[in-house]
Amino acid sequence: MRPGLATGVRLVHDPVRDADALLYPEGALLLEGPAVDVVRACDGRRDIGGVVAVLAQIFDELRADDVTRLVEELTGRRLLTDAGRPARHEQCAGTFTGAAPLPIGMVAELTYRCPLRCGYCSNPVQIDPVSDELSTAEWIAVLDQARALGVLQVHFSGGEPVLRPDLADLVAHARALGMYTNLVTSGVGLSHGRLDRLGAAGIDHVQLSVQHAETPAADAIAGLRAHQKKIEAAGLIRQADLPLTINVVLHAANVDRLTDIAALAASLGAARLELAHTQYYGWGLRNRAALMPTTEQVRRSAIAAREVHERYGETMEIVYVEPDHYTGRPKPCMNGWGTRQFAVSPTGVVLPCLAAAQLPGPQPPSVRRDDLATIWHDAELFNRFRGTAWMPEPCRSCELRERDFGGCRCQAFQLTGDQTATDPACSLSPDHGLVAPAGPRRPLMIARRYR
Repeated sequence: MRPGLATGVRLVHDPVRDADALLYPEGALLLEGPAVDVVRACDGRRDIGGVVAVLAQIFDELRADDVTRLVEELTGRRLLTDAGRPARHEQCAGTFTGAAPLPIGMVAELTYRCPLRCGYCSNPVQIDPVSDELSTAEWIAVLDQARALGVLQVHFSGGEPVLRPDLADLVAHARALGMYTNLVTSGVGLSHGRLDRLGAAGIDHVQLSVQHAETPAADAIAGLRAHQKKIEAAGLIRQADLPLTINVVLHAANVDRLTDIAALAASLGAARLELAHTQYYGWGLRNRAALMPTTEQVRRSAIAAREVHERYGETMEIVYVEPDHYTGRPKPCMNGWGTRQFAVSPTGVVLPCLAAAQLPGPQPPSVRRDDLATIWHDAELFNRFRGTAWMPEPCRSCELRERDFGGCRCQAFQLTGDQTATDPACSLSPDHGLVAPAGPRRPLMIARRYR
């Protein structure tokens, strides 16, 4: 084993936190103590003994077992790999603030426009998708403010972000600030020339959505003959030597084909496969009865996910997100409300999560009225469910309150009408009975569309 950085992984110093971090597809790991020196010593040529020898020149009381353990941990997380790249220590923009908490990630929803008509889309239903989008200059200012606030990861999303002609300019600016750049795309419109421009701008990773393993079924779900275009886009992404994640939203119409979907992802050269059951927001909420799988389908999908992991897990990272409606345990909302991430809508509305605009209360904050630091630290919406003091019982005394944070605030509101209620997905919620499994008869899907 001659450890070095895996493809798509970057080592950076963040002056806002005065900390070092490994940035990777859709994630960041803050390094503590001598961990950064261990990573820097991993150049893809030295074996573990050579790494230890380099570090022994820096540290007087070095324990080889500690170095080996850290390298094994980072290798297990796919951040280091045998014969990987030497770590080039990059400097991010920004100055130390001493503030807390600081966000890691920002979802930049560049547009709600999209050629696909997926019925599970989480975009809002009642909006004008082309009205009053932020200009290039406004997005540049948002990126500057995001980095100054501490953001290390930018997820360029939508809608379909490729529809923005300034996408490469925005990617280049984010990359110049030192942030990790993820493109979340349907692949439709991602031509060879467009991808070349994004690669030159510094895109770090591409997440490509796929609806099904078979073309007719995939096109029916997407409402467009798009599947073959996605296959072609995946080939272009791999030719560009960019890390590729295949993302599949699971629902009643495709969950039984999970193993076939995994085989497709492997054939496309994906480094990661995300299999995530539908989140019922936006169009997904409108189509909840049509989308929700049966209990038996969920049971079979969990078995299939384990089989997929056993078959492909050594060459492809498998992320299977269980449906909280069936597990009895709610998902941690954004890994803590106002703690790690936020989203900026196409019109500049800033939200703790993508669906939070529906919650009753004061008008959501906007970058057209306030700067991101003021919004993140002081906005009522961001402080409403930050921490645990707001929690009612049974959340307040639950030993898992620091892990699941009371579950999803938007789901609680949608099902109970009370945004402070315990997420009904939790088996301890008095409203757990509202989470009903799908029945045998399903309505037709309402395609995502805007007038």
